[in-house]
Amino acid sequence: KTCLLTKLGEDWLFLVLLGFTMALISWSMDYASAKSLQAYKWMYVELKGNVPLQYLAWVTYPIILIVFSSLFCHLVAPQAIGSGIPELKTILRGVVLKEYLTLKAFVAKVIGLTASLGSGMPLGKEGPFVHIASICAAVLSRVLSIFTGVYENPYGYTDILTVGCAVGVGCCFGTPLGGVLFSIEVTSTYFAVRNYWRGYFAATFSAFIFRVLSVWNKDSVTITALFRTNFRMEFPFDLQELPAFAVIGISCGFLGAFFVYLNRQVVLFMRRPTALTRFLTKHRLIYPAVVTLIIATFTFPPGFGQFMAGELMPRECINSLFDNFTWTKIWRSASPPGLGRSAMWLHPHVSVFIILLLFFIMKFWMSAVSTTMPIPSGAFMPVFILGAAFGRLVGEIMATLFPNGILFDGIVYRILPGGYAVIGAAAMTGAVTHTVSTAVICFELTGQISHILPMMVAVILANMVAQGLQPSLYDSIIQVKKLPYLPELGFGHISKYNIFVEDIMVRKVKFLSPQSTYRELDLLLQSTTLKTFPLVDSKESMILLGSIERCELQAACDWWLSAERRVYNQGQGISSPGSKVSWECFTFIDEEEQEENKEKVRPKWIHRGAAHSIVCSVATVYHCDITTDATFDWPLQIKAWEEAEMDKPIDIDHIRIDPSPFQLVERTSLHKTHTLFSLLGLSHAYVTSIGKLVGVVALKEVSPCLFLFSYFRNLCEVLLMKCCFWFLSNVASGTVATCDNSYHQLSCP
Repeated sequence: KTCLLTKLGEDWLFLVLLGFTMALISWSMDYASAKSLQAYKWMYVELKGNVPLQYLAWVTYPIILIVFSSLFCHLVAPQAIGSGIPELKTILRGVVLKEYLTLKAFVAKVIGLTASLGSGMPLGKEGPFVHIASICAAVLSRVLSIFTGVYENPYGYTDILTVGCAVGVGCCFGTPLGGVLFSIEVTSTYFAVRNYWRGYFAATFSAFIFRVLSVWNKDSVTITALFRTNFRMEFPFDLQELPAFAVIGISCGFLGAFFVYLNRQVVLFMRRPTALTRFLTKHRLIYPAVVTLIIATFTFPPGFGQFMAGELMPRECINSLFDNFTWTKIWRSASPPGLGRSAMWLHPHVSVFIILLLFFIMKFWMSAVSTTMPIPSGAFMPVFILGAAFGRLVGEIMATLFPNGILFDGIVYRILPGGYAVIGAAAMTGAVTHTVSTAVICFELTGQISHILPMMVAVILANMVAQGLQPSLYDSIIQVKKLPYLPELGFGHISKYNIFVEDIMVRKVKFLSPQSTYRELDLLLQSTTLKTFPLVDSKESMILLGSIERCELQAACDWWLSAERRVYNQGQGISSPGSKVSWECFTFIDEEEQEENKEKVRPKWIHRGAAHSIVCSVATVYHCDITTDATFDWPLQIKAWEEAEMDKPIDIDHIRIDPSPFQLVERTSLHKTHTLFSLLGLSHAYVTSIGKLVGVVALKEVSPCLFLFSYFRNLCEVLLMKCCFWFLSNVASGTVATCDNSYHQLSCP
């Protein structure tokens, strides 16, 4: 029996259950949202010929779903709102966020996200699905902890969440390789290699089941890529096209940084204390309803939507942008067979370039604003579509510039705009999320690896540009929400080695010693919110002995002044032989507390003889007869006893002490401090000098220092670049002064 229970608690079973559960949830959500979108399109088509009713149906349907999603999450679990990846990054760092990994948040996230995806708004699934998978992993670990205690270990809990993140991305699009890499890049500063096989095993199994369910539902004939393309393999691109791919990467870097900036500005605007924001905060459903109304109005097909392919739903947009047709060649001509939904991009009176440009501009601000609505939503898919549209625009321009294709080895190869769209999608998502694994996700999504080299070039260039301008979208949300997370240090800058702990540490440390009294302890607990207090041997030497948790000190202080201890001590002082009774058997409550908390008091049976003995002992201590002395003042006597007890030293021997809290020395560099905090998940560290406590450094000291460091680093780079341009321009014009006297006549911008 013991062997069977151990087998049931093994890793492989947990990973299989997690993968299967998430694949089933992912497919069910896709199925439900697809049916919802079909109903949306059917309602629009059935009302054809009556434009006012069409508009009413086109606008009302998404508003109902978005408002329902917002209301449901607000009532069930507000923690389900948003992406969930920023909060998971914080949790994996060791910070406890209440209610984020509960069953309520799971239900709210799944139902709310299904409604959001079924509305047709520019919203994504990947970020929220990482949160859903992490909740599922946490719940499964609690269930399997019945069979084995391995999952109750806090370090094992972190590994479980890491695997959950990988499964969330892997089964979202059926991309296990890119899913694992993306989860590592997005959620982990340092990744434990022992979790690598777990992540790949669970993500691969989940992606397999996800695609099998699609075949079972007859959505596809066999297990294939989600957005399969048919680009030629023998000569996918020419070296002469590499500059165009580089332009896509650099442009997507700037555009991705601007997307993050715009998204953050919208969130900050909504958080400003203005009359409008106060009104929207009070009436929570108005903001998502108004945003949905505006977006649906712009995408209404008979209206402005006809100039931006407004009738296409998100997945239809991707399939059409990745097709093999060159739209500029078939525009204003008979549509070729197999064009399908791509015909929506061809307007009889408007150029393809205008359609793509309008689509990109409109969807850009729509995606940035819609992801700020209080609903479960992600930004990966909207940004992916934006990148595909931008890449397609560049591809169509290249096809126009080289209408006959590119000559190589006597053979002319035509330009493939669909390949440019794939590269643009990878570069834009890489720029917004600051990841390189989006290239792997793209070739898993399309089923072709032919464009992997230019795709990697574009993604790396996009990352180089975006990382120098803005934080990633997830780090930006962390900053806005002020979550306790450690930002990244810049690479290759010597300054991080020249800043030391002594420059940023807090020198006025709140501490305790064996000589501290309970009065000092009570004052310390009331005046601070610290979770841990250092213990030193004395106020003079300040030698660090260890640290004590706040809960331990609070419990010790409460017990020291408790009614049980007071009566027990008084009874022990005058008890007669043979009448000794253990204090643990009784519960005594002060009269004042009993008056205030009558409902909370649970009566307990007290032995009549023992009670009589203790009452008589109390009367003897206070030299009075309780039955006849009318002047006996219980509250006054209790107050006097408490005042006397508060001036006694703390009983350190009965308090649990951590004898080895994490310590740093004064000359520890910022780089090493950052590495230790990130790797070990520290919240604080004590700074000592030859064993003497001299300071403390915590996340709130390290994080602002890193933000300032990054800010001044970027500022110095910009100033240096300006000076170089100024110098080169003056050299070119011959106006640079060569002597010291004329130096002051010049001014450097």
